[in-house]
Amino acid sequence: MRKIYHLSSCSTCKRIIKELNPDAGFILQDIKTEKITEEQLNLMAELSGSYESLFSRRAIKYKELNLKEKNLSEKEYKNYILNEYTFLKRPVLIIGKKIFVGNSKKVVESAEKELQKK
Repeated sequence: MRKIYHLSSCSTCKRIIKELNPDAGFILQDIKTEKITEEQLNLMAELSGSYESLFSRRAIKYKELNLKEKNLSEKEYKNYILNEYTFLKRPVLIIGKKIFVGNSKKVVESAEKELQKK
């Protein structure tokens, strides 16, 4: 599988996709217009190790809902991501059996190295 979950209105996602220059074999899914399915999220969590690792604490709703004050379970992380696309840490790249989550320099560099192997 070669897929990128992103937000087309996010300048950081746009920059990273442009930087990585994925080939035509990649499927790009704008998570705002094409909601993430439970099956897709389960696969991401399986590859990344947890739903928490996919959860964005930078989302505006994270502060609005005072989630910092709560000790969330894996099930709650999953439900928040499924119900509100902004809770998915972006972008998420899946290259074969490897997943790259978020926009940190280290993650983007690792994804770039993986793309160069293929």
